[in-house]
Amino acid sequence: MPRDKDGDGVEQVKRRSRKEELQNLSELYEKSFESIKEGGIVKGRIIQFEKDVVLIDVGYKSEGYIPLNQFSGNGVDLKVGDEVEVLLETTEDKDGRIVLSKEKADKIKIWDELEKSHKNNEIIEGRVMSRIKGGMSVDVGLKAFLPGSQIDLHPIRDMDKLIGQTFKMKVIKLDKRRGSIVLSRRILLEKEREKAREKILKTLQVGQILEGVVKNITEYGAFIDLGGIDGLLHITDMSWGRVSHPSEFFVIGDKAKVMVLRFDKEKEQVSLGLKQNTPDPWSDIDTKYPVDSKVEGKVVSITDYGAFIELEKGVEGLVHVSEMSWNKRIRHPSKIVAIGDKVEAIVLSLNREERKISLGLKQIEPNPWSIAEEKYQKDTVVYGKVRNTTDFGIFVTLEDGIEGLIHISDISWSQKAKDAIHIFKKGQKIKTMVLNVDKNNERLSLGLKQLTKDPWENIEENFKIGSEVKAKIVKIANFGAFAELDDGIEGLIHMSELGEGKVNEPKDVVKVGEEVTVKIIRIDVETRKIALTIVTS
Repeated sequence: MPRDKDGDGVEQVKRRSRKEELQNLSELYEKSFESIKEGGIVKGRIIQFEKDVVLIDVGYKSEGYIPLNQFSGNGVDLKVGDEVEVLLETTEDKDGRIVLSKEKADKIKIWDELEKSHKNNEIIEGRVMSRIKGGMSVDVGLKAFLPGSQIDLHPIRDMDKLIGQTFKMKVIKLDKRRGSIVLSRRILLEKEREKAREKILKTLQVGQILEGVVKNITEYGAFIDLGGIDGLLHITDMSWGRVSHPSEFFVIGDKAKVMVLRFDKEKEQVSLGLKQNTPDPWSDIDTKYPVDSKVEGKVVSITDYGAFIELEKGVEGLVHVSEMSWNKRIRHPSKIVAIGDKVEAIVLSLNREERKISLGLKQIEPNPWSIAEEKYQKDTVVYGKVRNTTDFGIFVTLEDGIEGLIHISDISWSQKAKDAIHIFKKGQKIKTMVLNVDKNNERLSLGLKQLTKDPWENIEENFKIGSEVKAKIVKIANFGAFAELDDGIEGLIHMSELGEGKVNEPKDVVKVGEEVTVKIIRIDVETRKIALTIVTS
């Protein structure tokens, strides 16, 4: 039998060589798995489909199964032989098989891409999935968070409308350990806005019409984003009509077509107008609302002195409280009209330069004073009611809208006015005589004493000097006593004429209401005075 140099037989050499070969192959086989580590991404090949899973060979001792739902479209586009990247979770489970994950491999790849994008300040795309607390949930391959403050340059009124939309964004914060991804769309919009701002500053001109978006609303106006620069639309330039608050016109996010009224390039301040897009309703006001014409309008404001009537948008007229009624004394305009009432009025005057129109409500009805001269002629006896008494006379209402004054000098021929005026009470019916009518100034003078004959006309015939008559004491003063004769004529008994001796106090001699006999010692027709002396028995 042949021997080798060591004295071994041929068969024995063959067996040893085979063993060494197998050992080398085993070592090579084991070394081939050194590149396949748990937690690493490996390439595999699809070798078989089974119901809801796919069998993948990654070049390891055994194949691994991955559920089809981990693939896009549940794997409908996959076929045997396709190469895929998967994550090797573990090289051997309880059944001795490797565990693979396509889903986790995709996530690791996406994280790597997001970290690269974040590091290189690159733009990515994301699809808004849902609204969550503080912002929106966005799909960038992984679930990411888009804070509300980073969605847009302006507050979003309805964030739900963003759901399903895809936007360009940037990653502003990553935390792989916590699985946190924070995005911003605002950063990109701010850069776009800066470019737009530079462009608009070069082209902006007074009179230019631009479309913008309402960015903010204040008490005095609205700020409009013109696409790079903000302009102020003041409340007075929103409408030719009345605007109580800018919120009546806009909410944040509204689009508005406005005109550039003023532009300060150095300060970058822009004043805008909305009403200037329509004609000024006051430009032909004289033609539309001539004096004495009848108009219709709506009550839009009430003050202590009158009511403002809107004739059309941007045109209001004032009905002063004095022009509301011919026959009513109005304490406040709200007693006649209310906001929202539709009324008819007459144009009394207008001033286009000052944008003022004076209106009258009472002029819709005939003025009762227009026929007053004919109806209440001089010396006509009329009846009325006492409306009020004052120190200077009595106001008497004859009919609605017609009132007359009885001056204190026309109350009594003989009785002192201060005494006579207190006889009359509010609401008392009285008969008077018309003395004068002033239609232009709406004044009517009445008299009471004129209803009777003036007793002083024949005073010297009725009362002779030296004659003795009966009289009644009606008033006592420090200097004497007043006694009433016939026809209401009063005479004065001076204290020196109250008795033969010295009189210290008139009240010691006579009493009010006491009847006495007096002698007429003097009559002065011009001053309407009679001097008396008491007759003692």
